[in-house]
This record gives sequence, structure tokens and C-alpha cells, in this order.
Amino acid sequence: MKIAIENLTKRYGAVAAVDDLTLTIADGELLVLLGPSGCGKTTTMRAIVGLEEPTSGRITVGDSPVYDAARGINVPSNRRQMGMVFQSYAIWPHKTVGENVIYPLERQGVAPAEIAERLARTLALVGLSNFADRGASLLSGGQMQRVALARSIIAQPRVLLLDEPLSNLDAKLRDHLRFELREIQQRLGITAVYVTHDQTEALALADRIAVMRDGKIIQLDTPTAIYQRPANIFVADFLGVGNIFPGRVHGVNAGNISEVKLTAGNALLRSTTPLAVGLQTHVCVRPEHLMLSPEPPPGLDAHRTSVLPVTVDVATFLGNQVRYLVTGDMMKLNVVSNDTTRIFPRGSKIHATIRAEHVQLLPE
Repeated sequence: MKIAIENLTKRYGAVAAVDDLTLTIADGELLVLLGPSGCGKTTTMRAIVGLEEPTSGRITVGDSPVYDAARGINVPSNRRQMGMVFQSYAIWPHKTVGENVIYPLERQGVAPAEIAERLARTLALVGLSNFADRGASLLSGGQMQRVALARSIIAQPRVLLLDEPLSNLDAKLRDHLRFELREIQQRLGITAVYVTHDQTEALALADRIAVMRDGKIIQLDTPTAIYQRPANIFVADFLGVGNIFPGRVHGVNAGNISEVKLTAGNALLRSTTPLAVGLQTHVCVRPEHLMLSPEPPPGLDAHRTSVLPVTVDVATFLGNQVRYLVTGDMMKLNVVSNDTTRIFPRGSKIHATIRAEHVQLLPE
């Protein structure tokens, strides 16, 4: 079911938690609202589901307005036909799994035979077929979250909203369940809005990501586009670039490549981003785009690469990769290497090479 949000604003006194936000979510799309605490993402989601009354604006689901300040429309949350999964699970420990899941259907007066059929189908969908009679207090955190998801989808909602549902789980289980959630959402073809501050979660789940700051959407695009082409240093930093340095465009070389001198130190980095000479900018380099070697690699195109002498401060082996922190010319660089056969120990004097196409120049 398509969702259209137009000029949505929510104020608390003089503070705008959501500030004139306009957004369209396509039928069957999973949109992730991503941003730090206080950016407005949860308030936006609560306005969609009807748990928060906006100050102004309009929200339409399908062809029906559920909120319209100008027309005085504010459909109660229990009539919006939406399912919601909370961070805290919100299940009753004194009830069984089945009793928790069927609660929305009992409230709607659905016939017992249909309740039994839907319960069996929904528990199978979330991998809890044999848990209907188990007490909820005996479940693990991951099982509790599956129960919460089952309860949200058993009533066949038009929209599914998820408020940081995996944040209370350990890292391994969180990684597993995010893929389960994505598979279930795609199988049902349901429109979903997912709120998180975790960039890895956003990249793994979303059809599109809306990065929010101060109640506004800063960038809205696919995970690939946002990861590869962040709009500014706020988005780049939140998406885990890790290496962001202020500088000024020093010149353009014979290869028509911008050369940026960093504000601190004398390092010069080359970038394919065309900017006017003298312009202040920020250099952004992803950790995985830096290559470490004992000596500068032979045969480099000097116009299109930058080579920095660095010293290894920390080397951490992570199984399939090595994460480094290196220092060179008044800057510290985070580096991720897939070469686990050769690990440079602390104190190693080596070189970090970066190609110009991997050096992004971004505004504030």
C-alpha cells in the first residue's frame, strides 16, 4: 500500500521534531528511516501509525487520508490497519505464544476456525510452528521478537512499521534476523517502514534509505547510491566512511584531476571530483579503498593516485579481514584489508595508496 507524506510537521513548543517533511513510499517498498537519536525518525513513524498527532501536514495510505490537518482528519491508530513491532517486544509473558499472536484477531471478532488457520500459517512464516502452546516467558530474545512480528502481521495489515526491533539482540542473532525480516517482508509484499540508527542494518534491509537530521530528510536514495555517493559529510560519517578531513583544492593536474591539500599537515590527495581551485572541501576515503604495502606499488599513474607514508598504530585480525589504524602526516586513517596472509604489526613503516576515483570531495 502506497504511503504519501506531505509537508508533515510535528512541534514540541518551539522545537520541530519533524520539519515540513515530504516523502512517498511505494507499494511493497521497505523504506528505512536512518539517523541519530533526536533526528525525527521515530516521530515520523509514530505519526504514520497514529500514535503521534502531527502539528500540520497530510498522510495518505493508498487512496485514503489517515491524517490531514487542513481537513481535520485524524484516523485513530486502531483503524489505520497497520502492524507495528516495537524495540521492547511488548508481549505478555503470562500468555502462550499462540495467545499473544492471535490477540488482534480476537479483538476484531474473527471466527475461531479462521483464527486457527491464520495462526498456523503465521507461525510457520516466522519459524515458530511448534511454539503455539509454549509460555512466552520461556522464550529467548530472538523468539520473542518473532512472536511480536507474527502478532503484527497476522491481521494482514496494509503497512508494517518496525521501531528498532533488533536493537536488544546480540550481534549474531541481529544479523540473522534482519535477513529473515527482509525475506518475510518481500514474501508478503507488504509496505514497511523501518526505523534504526544502525547503518549496517539500513544497508542490509532497505529498498531505499532516508537519512534524517534535525527533522528533515538529508538524503533519500537506494543503499548502493547513498553508500557510494553520500550527499555531504554528515551522511558520509553516519554511513561509516571513517576517514574525513578538511582541505582546500590546491590545483588541477595534467590528468584533469583535482588535488586537495589537507588543512592539517602537507598531505596532497587526488580526486576525480571536479572542483574549483581554492574551494574549501572535505576529503572522504572509505577504509576498504586504502591499500597498504611495504613500498609504493610499481607502475602507478602519478596523476590518478596518492601514496602516503604511514605507521601502523593498531592491527586487528577479524577472521576474513584485518582492520588497521595508521598514522601519517598529522592524520589518522582507518584501513580495512582483505589480505589476511600478511599482517603488518604495530610500528611498521609502510605506504597507503588510494586511487583518485575513490577520493570523494564533499560539502559540510
